[in-house]
Amino acid sequence: MKLERFNSDKVPAAVGPYVHGIRCGNMIMTSGQIPEDAVTGEMITDIKAATLTVLTNLLAVVEECGGSKATVARVDVYVKSMDDFDAINEVYAGFFGEYKPTRVLVEAKYIAGDALLEAAMTAFTAD
Repeated sequence: MKLERFNSDKVPAAVGPYVHGIRCGNMIMTSGQIPEDAVTGEMITDIKAATLTVLTNLLAVVEECGGSKATVARVDVYVKSMDDFDAINEVYAGFFGEYKPTRVLVEAKYIAGDALLEAAMTAFTAD
């Protein structure tokens, strides 16, 4: 199968040697996103706003690759502090509504840019 690489102008530019997303057949995998505002480049430091920014940026990449919120299968979340677990869950539940993809959420000591969290999605196209 052919790997198709995607970058989206709706999310912050990649700061390393990677692309925002790859589609292989109908499978979509994103690179990690930190809570950086795509327009201003500002790092979001409120955990709820940061969570929403990350999920919104990830979904933009999934959509660029041909998927949608309803085709997200898994979200991997890395948080600086598990003390933010409840706030993240509140935003996450609101973002996905009744649709509930699988998820991994772990505490990580170091996250790029000293961000509060980083996440990546695995999704599929609607085909």
